[in-house]
Amino acid sequence: MADDLVRCDPRILSGKPVIAGTRISVELILERLAAGETIEQLLDAHPQLTRAGIQAALAFAARALRADVIYPNEPASA
Repeated sequence: MADDLVRCDPRILSGKPVIAGTRISVELILERLAAGETIEQLLDAHPQLTRAGIQAALAFAARALRADVIYPNEPASA
């Protein structure tokens, strides 16, 4: 199950969400994909990562952004 693939453990990367069994953070996956890397490039660079792990990271991020938080598009006025 995808929910089992993302773990948060205070002993690993200060509790950042990571792919289970690795020290690969959800943040790293999102940053690399946003920078234009393909899933195949990520898999080649991190042999311990799986396609299911990448999918789980994306699903985790989507759920995190569903929270009732407003993300302003403009800098706040001083």
